[in-house]
Amino acid sequence: MPGNLLKNPNGDEGLDHWELTENGGDQWQTEGMPGDCGHGFNDDSVTKYFSTSFEPCLKRQVIDLLAEGYDPENLDIAQPAVHVEDWYCSRTDCGCIYKLTVCLLDENQEIICEFNPDEVTLNPDCDDCSWKQVSHTFTDYGPGLRFISFEHGGQDTKYWQGWFGVRVTGSSVTIDL
Repeated sequence: MPGNLLKNPNGDEGLDHWELTENGGDQWQTEGMPGDCGHGFNDDSVTKYFSTSFEPCLKRQVIDLLAEGYDPENLDIAQPAVHVEDWYCSRTDCGCIYKLTVCLLDENQEIICEFNPDEVTLNPDCDDCSWKQVSHTFTDYGPGLRFISFEHGGQDTKYWQGWFGVRVTGSSVTIDL
């Protein structure tokens, strides 16, 4: 079984494998670490990130667990822990908003369980804008898991043209099995 089930988690392949559910402002783009007014990342193997613009930018990947080789009976009986991780930061010259929604879905892509933390607003005047991790582990979610939807993004808080919104990288979805 693969480790990280998300494809292209750091933007090394541009926007490939991601469905752009909202692509506002000057749209999604990828940039090299650390970027203008940016911060280095804690893992030297991560050299890129996705950046958002002045209107909402959200992107999603839906993981098909059966296509990834997971056995439905095993998923239903074992209900393995599903670990989700994401990293986000802001520029040092502009505030931003970060959003994340991860859903465990059944065969009809109906929601079994959802992790949807409050959106985060970062303000460089009073926050440390370096990379921050958000993580969650799903357990005891019941039988029926077949898909996982991972969606994240945001925008800047000053409506500046360009890519001054939240930056995201290092996204992962792993399953203990």
